[in-house]
Amino acid sequence: MSFRWHGFLAIPLGVALASCAAVAPPAPPTGTPSVEAREDPSHRFITFIGPKAQHAPPFLGIPETNFYCLRSFIDHRTGETAHQLYVTDSYLGAERGWNAARDSTGASLPFIAIGDDEITCDAGCSYVEEFAAKLPETTLRRNSADLAITFSSRSGDEKTIVVPAEQITAQIAAIDLKRSPARPIAGSGTGSP
Repeated sequence: MSFRWHGFLAIPLGVALASCAAVAPPAPPTGTPSVEAREDPSHRFITFIGPKAQHAPPFLGIPETNFYCLRSFIDHRTGETAHQLYVTDSYLGAERGWNAARDSTGASLPFIAIGDDEITCDAGCSYVEEFAAKLPETTLRRNSADLAITFSSRSGDEKTIVVPAEQITAQIAAIDLKRSPARPIAGSGTGSP
């Protein structure tokens, strides 16, 4: 197994991977997608994990495979926020090597290669890759429609993931609720990080 860590907030990324892989809580009865907020043990970062959705059928019928979710991270010390569209992709055949992302206008987005692993090559090879696209906060806050992100690979494959507008709205609302002066972020001492 090989792991490559890039970009902003690499420390909470490992925590968030486990968080994203856990079963997401059910959506509230109002139909609004639920977003889970988790504080890391050091209280430096808070991670927001949106509901998981399938981008392909579960690999070999195994739950917790072939899904995506929005993830956001706030650094309590700096107040800096980072957003990602996180994807896990399991498949049979030649290794794809996901390595790039772009938005619906064709503008390149920072790609984060999180991990790749060969599952087995006993009766044909199978792989799992974890990766993300860094999403600008302005894109999420100004977006009133679904957000389409296309990933491409060294093998020439492409995968477009469409994040519903309701999911984006829920993610931003959860972040804003934690930043609200009425509900300060734990450990920050004030209403603003």
